[in-house]
Amino acid sequence: MTTAPIAGYRRSVLARSLALALTIPFACGAAFAQESADEEEEGTAGTTQLDTVEVVGSRIKRAEIEGPSPVTVITAAQIEAEGFNTVYDALNTLTQTTGSFQNELFQSGFTPNAQVLNLRGLGPGRVLTLINGRRAADYPLPYNGQSNFVNLASVPTAAVERIELLAGGASAIYGSDAVAGVINIVLKTNFEGQYLSYLTGRPTRGGAPTNNIQWVGGNTGDNWSLTYAVEYYERGEMFASERDFMDSYRDDPSVDPSAATAVQGIRLRNRLIGTGANSQVWQPGQNLASTCSRWGGDFEIDARPTGSWCGYYGYPATQAIRNSDENISGYIYGTLDITDNTQGFISLNVWDSEASTASNTQFWSVPLFYDPNFGTILDGQRIFTPNETGGAGAQRTIFNEQSVEFAVGLRGSFADNRFTWDATLSHSRYETNNDRPRFLRQNLEDFFLGQRLPGLDPVFNAYPVYQLNQDRYFNPITPAEFQALSTVVKTRADSSSSTAQFVVTGDLFEMPAGPLSFATVFELGSQEYELIADPRILPGQNVIYNLTGTGGGGERDRYAIGTEFAIPLHDTFKATLAARYDLYDDITDVDDAFTWNAGLEWRPIDSLLIRGSYSTSFRAPDMHFVFADESGFFSTVFDEYTCRNSGQTVTQCGNQTAYNYSAFGVRQGNPQLEEEEGESYTFGFVWDVVDNLSLTVDYYSVELEGVVGDISSSYILQNEADCRLGVDRQGNPVDGSSTFCQFILSSVIRTVGGPNDGRIEQVNRGPINRSYLSNEGIDATLRYTLDTDRWGNFGFQLGWSHVLDQKFAEFQNEPRESYRDDLTNFDFRSRMRGSVSWQYKDLDVTVFGTRYGSLPNWAETGRIAPYHVYNLNVGYEFTENFRASLIVNNVLDKLAPKDDTFFTYPFFWRAYSPIGREVFVRAEFTW
Repeated sequence: MTTAPIAGYRRSVLARSLALALTIPFACGAAFAQESADEEEEGTAGTTQLDTVEVVGSRIKRAEIEGPSPVTVITAAQIEAEGFNTVYDALNTLTQTTGSFQNELFQSGFTPNAQVLNLRGLGPGRVLTLINGRRAADYPLPYNGQSNFVNLASVPTAAVERIELLAGGASAIYGSDAVAGVINIVLKTNFEGQYLSYLTGRPTRGGAPTNNIQWVGGNTGDNWSLTYAVEYYERGEMFASERDFMDSYRDDPSVDPSAATAVQGIRLRNRLIGTGANSQVWQPGQNLASTCSRWGGDFEIDARPTGSWCGYYGYPATQAIRNSDENISGYIYGTLDITDNTQGFISLNVWDSEASTASNTQFWSVPLFYDPNFGTILDGQRIFTPNETGGAGAQRTIFNEQSVEFAVGLRGSFADNRFTWDATLSHSRYETNNDRPRFLRQNLEDFFLGQRLPGLDPVFNAYPVYQLNQDRYFNPITPAEFQALSTVVKTRADSSSSTAQFVVTGDLFEMPAGPLSFATVFELGSQEYELIADPRILPGQNVIYNLTGTGGGGERDRYAIGTEFAIPLHDTFKATLAARYDLYDDITDVDDAFTWNAGLEWRPIDSLLIRGSYSTSFRAPDMHFVFADESGFFSTVFDEYTCRNSGQTVTQCGNQTAYNYSAFGVRQGNPQLEEEEGESYTFGFVWDVVDNLSLTVDYYSVELEGVVGDISSSYILQNEADCRLGVDRQGNPVDGSSTFCQFILSSVIRTVGGPNDGRIEQVNRGPINRSYLSNEGIDATLRYTLDTDRWGNFGFQLGWSHVLDQKFAEFQNEPRESYRDDLTNFDFRSRMRGSVSWQYKDLDVTVFGTRYGSLPNWAETGRIAPYHVYNLNVGYEFTENFRASLIVNNVLDKLAPKDDTFFTYPFFWRAYSPIGREVFVRAEFTW
């Protein structure tokens, strides 16, 4: 059953040009890879004759590709031609993804096995992800321990037909979360024939291979269709030890390698003396060199003015830079025409994955204790090398994850195909189970310190008494002993989203300039999640060493009704209006939300579209922001009060370890959160300059009020210093007795007495509705196709996004400060992507490039150079049924831009990849 075209539609030069732009430049394997029933109805592949379709941002089906709001489309053929193996790899090159986020190089985070995007720098959770227009289940583990998002790694590439991106608010169409934009992943339907491909390849700098097998098939009958896809994807793990520019602290570009600082591999410190050269304590009769040599070269003497110890320069080498991943996915979609005007459909998409991540090898920070053999209070640090643990793989965290997306429904038409309707029930679910090896705190202390002796230390009468087992502490242990000190920490989590939806759309009546079209949606939905952390890592348990976690769970129901209209005001003017009412039933202070948008399209001539839109949006607080149990975390803090109280300035304290150290933090969900409210504006044009050459330019602005997020530790500690000292950094008076100061002071707990007197012990924080966040800029795209009889067909595409301004205010009534050019802001100010393709007879070639704009250097004194990466795809169709390709990603083997000030691992900003050039071959068969 096909949808009837909109009556009175006039196909324009603009539509034809944009259709060509979407198909020809990236058609290197599109016609070979698949033949759909739609293509049979319309004619040959690549035709410009378009049926009406639903495109993200509206439920009204239309024949025009462009509308009042800019939409970016990436086709399956484009993903293949540009050299990408996964949906996420392709989406991560979109120019609108200017914001920074945690990726695989952030192995110590809460979600090292998930793949996220940060659209417009507004945060990973502020983009709504849809599959075939339906909500996908959230990843049940919270990003940065706080908020929810959709894991794009769970989308199988084999099943994808195209990906649509609307960058801007769309709550009037889709409800909550459509704040920064909407990503709609459209899966294949009406596929005809069989397609099988195999891809394999690996990095040229060394590392594990990637293998990918895809099988897509389908058949259609007189009243039915069936499409199916199966994909197997395998990618091996890689460690920093496999890259010589990041496997040692001697790779620190800010210092000469001979002056590099090693992590303290084996240290024992006399805390009564302090941190000077004489504070290090070693075995009686043993010198430092003898101790360090026992680890077979892993440890070396690290001498510096503040003391000496066995340094571990290779500590960075022990963590993964690419996770292992082995997953299999399946997809099936079927339709059955029940009557001439009614069709049933069913869709099932499943994904199963086993992956592993690995952060640095484990360490033990020896707690303060009194040792009668040394006659002093001691502490220390002991790192365990891969030879002691049984290899880097012995400390992998294993993730077993599954997702399922299911939909069933009926659709049809009435009133002589004037109106169409769609009734759908859908359910999506995501489960994750991860097993992480960690130390048992008591086992560590028993092994190295032995039984606690009676009494307390004679100096402070505060610290326990032990006799350090020096043979164990100053000598390597065996893998068996390491295993006896460890356990497996298990975390289980799941989330789900269920929706019942009924949509009616069609033409209400004829106006002088054409039909008045409308769509109405009724929606019932529910969300829930449960995060079950290993009880041994929850606050107050103190069972697992150096690991905290978060638990939580809750549910919410929502109800919505929405409508939209496409109004032809004149032959050259069309307006769109949409409104939606959402009602929430949960424990938050979100009761309901009304959102609306309006758009205008003006075609003064056939080749030019001038457009603009305005949208309001809202975002209900993430489930984990609301329902999170009390949890703990460790983070590096800057002790501004101690710094300024010592008579120094913040700049003078710099990176001094006395003021920059790790502290414990506690956070908990907040049921009193309200919704975030936003506004979006776009204004621009689409111009067919000449045949097959089109240019789009759009200005955008997104503003959010009441942004939900944790109060940052840095904000708390800066204001704690102001409140305790009575003045701010500029010397302005601060009332330390104010309600605000009392709240801030109660959020910081400091140690009282002993060698750590005054040191920050704990920072308490949680989510609140903060004040303001905004981003504005320009998006532009240029597309051109050139067909020649003699030299073949050429396609050119260039996309560019440029951020004009970003503003932020932590609390209401605070100034909205611009931070676009702030040297602490690691969002990109600009992104570009482009490709050049050539097709000549059976040969096709695509060169794809992406450009990252400049970022601040790590020292925050200037900016580093932009970054360019190029991919090459060369394919040849040997027979009608066999095609092969050579794919070289990152052809020039570019790594990160040079930054001589970047003194911390991985020694470059994590947006860049350490993998380097990768070479793949792909074989494709059809029948």
